[in-house]
Amino acid sequence: MKPDDRIRVMEIIARMNVGGPATQVTGLCERLNPEEFDHRLYTGYVDGGEGDHLQLRDERIPVHRVAGLGRSIKPADDYRALLSLVDAVREFQPHIIHTHSTKAGTLGRVAARLSGVGAARIHMFHGHLLHGHLHHGHLHHGHLSRLRRSLYVRTERHLASVSDRLVAVGARIRDDLLAAGVGRPEQYVVIPPGVRLGPVPDGAAARESLGVPAGVPVVAYVGRLKKSKRPDRFAEVAKAVLEHVPDCRFLVCGSGELKEELERAVMPVWDSFRLLGWRRDVETVYAAADVVVLTSDDEGTPLSLVEAGMAGLPVVATRVGSVPEVVIDRRTGFLTTPEVTELAGHTVRLLTDPGLARRMGESARAWTDRAFPVDRLVADTEALYRSLRPARPRPGVGSR
Repeated sequence: MKPDDRIRVMEIIARMNVGGPATQVTGLCERLNPEEFDHRLYTGYVDGGEGDHLQLRDERIPVHRVAGLGRSIKPADDYRALLSLVDAVREFQPHIIHTHSTKAGTLGRVAARLSGVGAARIHMFHGHLLHGHLHHGHLHHGHLSRLRRSLYVRTERHLASVSDRLVAVGARIRDDLLAAGVGRPEQYVVIPPGVRLGPVPDGAAARESLGVPAGVPVVAYVGRLKKSKRPDRFAEVAKAVLEHVPDCRFLVCGSGELKEELERAVMPVWDSFRLLGWRRDVETVYAAADVVVLTSDDEGTPLSLVEAGMAGLPVVATRVGSVPEVVIDRRTGFLTTPEVTELAGHTVRLLTDPGLARRMGESARAWTDRAFPVDRLVADTEALYRSLRPARPRPGVGSR
């Protein structure tokens, strides 16, 4: 295929912070067939409090930076980002515009429309904001979250009407969105994440490098320290586990706005914790652990649980979002209610029954390697792009 005959794809994501969306986009940037696709990544900057995926993973991916496209919603910045994206669409003339995350999905699809370039529009839902969780029980918080949910649903319904395809990373996410009236069934494609975990080091060496004693049980939390992930609940689970397994150690790999809150919560059991921040070598954390625990109220398809499986670890996780599409209950781990006692009970069971933990870890590795390889993600995405490629180049004027 001649280079000028390639399918031009414009990938837009608000920021490449550590997490599932950035991992997926990186896999596509690295592996889409360059002879068939001219694929360009447009993104903003990562905030100071977040890990930058491109820096942490040392990714050498060419990036087109869009000022104002970062995390926060600021009307002046958003307007500037929108105008930059309109210019970029007109300059690149893509066949396909593929957006990720709420803000980039909004600005990218509006820019596609304003540009007058007849590109096919794909938006990918890595999760959704349909379940506003009331953490503090204050009435005005509940009212605010209802207002935000209502605005979110109205916006996504409208944007779905100007989208050619909506991609969900899990069937549950698609079903939730359809139930909220976002898009039509025939618009949706489910493309589960694709993950590549680096070589997992020797467990003893990993523990030594993290300052964890050799013979003790170890539980890991991997992810952002933010409300929906409930690091406060993880701290409570840890305290409950320590009552039964007093020599257990807890590794927290990640950071975020609740970092100081978590530090205060674990102060009484400080010696049992290692707060590691963001790390380049997440494989070392998995190698040092016996069990990975996820305490979230809300999730898309969490990559930390896919990575845990690939590292041969069993998981204890709340049954939320598409978690049941990653963790096979009682085979590769345990799915639970958000109750601290239930989460702690299953964690203790795995820590005190090494045979069970090993069997579940082996099942988890076999399952995740088969279901979530990067090559499958890339093949699914290439097939989606091909299906939307126009028969002949569209004229550069006139929105569809």
